[in-house]
Amino acid sequence: MLRFIVRRLLQAIPTLLILSLLVFAWLRLLPGGPAGALLGDKATPEKIEALNKVLGLDQPVFIQYLRFLGRVLTGDFGSSLISGEPVLAEIGRALPATIELSLAALLFAVVLGIPLGYLAASHRGRFLDNATVIGTLVGVAVPVFFLGILLKQVFAQDLALFPPSGRQDVTIDATHITNFAVLDGLLTQEWDASADALWHLVLPAMALGTIPLAVIVRITRASVLDVLNEDFVRTANAKGLQAPVVRRRHVLRNAMLPVSTTIGLQTGLLLGGAVLTERVFVWGGLGSLLAQGIERRDYPRLQALLLLAAVVYVLVNLLVDISYAIIDPRVRTS
Repeated sequence: MLRFIVRRLLQAIPTLLILSLLVFAWLRLLPGGPAGALLGDKATPEKIEALNKVLGLDQPVFIQYLRFLGRVLTGDFGSSLISGEPVLAEIGRALPATIELSLAALLFAVVLGIPLGYLAASHRGRFLDNATVIGTLVGVAVPVFFLGILLKQVFAQDLALFPPSGRQDVTIDATHITNFAVLDGLLTQEWDASADALWHLVLPAMALGTIPLAVIVRITRASVLDVLNEDFVRTANAKGLQAPVVRRRHVLRNAMLPVSTTIGLQTGLLLGGAVLTERVFVWGGLGSLLAQGIERRDYPRLQALLLLAAVVYVLVNLLVDISYAIIDPRVRTS
C-alpha cells in the first residue's frame, strides 16, 4: 500500500510542474505582460520597462520560470493589488471558510446520495426510482445561485428558520483559533458559537451540495444496477447469504469504484460552485477572493488561487486512487 501511494505521489509531480508552467505562460501572455498587469492603468512603456528589470522579466524565459518556481515553492506569491497584503496571508484567512463549506456540502451530498442511489436501484422501475431520477434531473438543472436565492427566500426570510448570510452571528463573541468556526467552538467549548456556526452552514451547504448530490445519486444508481446483474451477486443469493451481507460485501463494495471517482471530481468542482454560493450567502471564503480578483484584475491573487486549485485537484485524485486501492486491492498492482 505504501509503495502504491509513493508511486502515485511521484506521478503527481510532473502534473504539478505542467500546471505551474501553464500558469507561468498565462502571466506572460497577458496584455502588457506581468508588469503591465501589476501597473494597471498607470502603465507606460517607461514604467513597464523599469518594472521588468526590477522583477527580472528581462532575463531569459527559462531563468524566469526557475525563479517563478522557486517563489511558488517558498510560498511567495507577491502582494494583492486590491489590499496590498501578501496573497498567501489572504488565502490563509479565507481558506478555512471554503474548506468548512465544501466539507459540509460534500457530507450532505454523500450521506444522502449513496443511500438514495442504492434505494433507487433496488426499486428499479417503481415510484421511488422514478421520483429519484426526476429529482436528480431537477437538481442538476437548477443553477447554484438561483437555488441559493430560493433557499434564502423560503427558509431565511419567509419561515425565518435559518440565518440568511454570514458564517456566524455578529453578536456572538467567539474565540478564533483555526478560523474554522465550528471547530473553534468545539475546541474552546463555546457550544453556542459552534451551534450557531453549524446553523449558518445549513443553507449554503444545501445550495452548494445539491448538484454533487444529484450526480452521486445517478452514478450510484447506475453502478449498483450494473453490479446487481453480475453473476457473483446471483451466486451469492443462490447460496442463501443474508441480504445485508450480499449488499455490503458484494454489491456496495464493487459499486463504489465509479462512485469514488465521482465524489473526487465533485470535490474538485466545489470551488467553482463556491464562488457563486459564497457571493449569495456573503461567506467570505476563497470564492469571494476569486470573484474580486477577476473583477479587479488582481493577477497575483488569481495566480495563487489557480495554483491552489491545481494542487487541490491533484490531491483529490490521489485520495481517489487510494480509495480505489482500499476498495479493490487488485488496483495496487496496476
